[in-house]
Amino acid sequence: MKRIAIVEDEVAIRENYKELLQQQGYSVQGYANRPAAMLAFNARLPDLAIIDIGLESEIDGGFTLCQSLRSMSSSLPIIFLTARDSDFDTVCGLRLGADDYLSKDVSFPHLIARIAALFRRSELIGAANVEDNLIEHGALTIDGNRIQVYWNQQPIELTVTEFWMVHAMAKHPGHVRSRQDLMQEAKIFVDDSTITSHVKRIRKKFISADKNFDCIDTVYGMGYRWDSVN
Repeated sequence: MKRIAIVEDEVAIRENYKELLQQQGYSVQGYANRPAAMLAFNARLPDLAIIDIGLESEIDGGFTLCQSLRSMSSSLPIIFLTARDSDFDTVCGLRLGADDYLSKDVSFPHLIARIAALFRRSELIGAANVEDNLIEHGALTIDGNRIQVYWNQQPIELTVTEFWMVHAMAKHPGHVRSRQDLMQEAKIFVDDSTITSHVKRIRKKFISADKNFDCIDTVYGMGYRWDSVN
């Protein structure tokens, strides 16, 4: 049974989501604040985390929690579920490593669909006995079986969403991939600015490993392209 953690300081909201998710067959643990959640996560990570941003006295406690979770696991699916729906907060959440960012206005069927999509992708990490699935271009290696990307043989720690976006661009070097293409490959449904934020974060991670990295071209008005020269 998949284990979902909900970190939400409003009891009624937390218990409502907990009950609804349990009805869908998930095992759900609820936490009211960041310290309580971290205490539990240090003992055992959930299979997916849903977190709010404001947690009791910590205005941005959810952002800090997301950062901590991402440092513990690059593949753990993380969803922000919050009333804070400004572009600034959305971009901050995604830059800190969340896979999805949803408003509390989202319907429950919509939330369930997002959760199911993230689980489908994360399950590929543990898939065994799959056919050889390597992509190699210059310094880049993508191991599709392990959902891992390497640059100059050094691992680049990408989220599951980021992995599939790199995979989509690099499997056809030189071809422009639109933001819609990247959404379809990553199985996410977000606006263009969110895709832009994901790409910026991907570039930053490669540049952290290699300051000369310059393989993702922005093709203005069209999308992105993995540089076929590299």
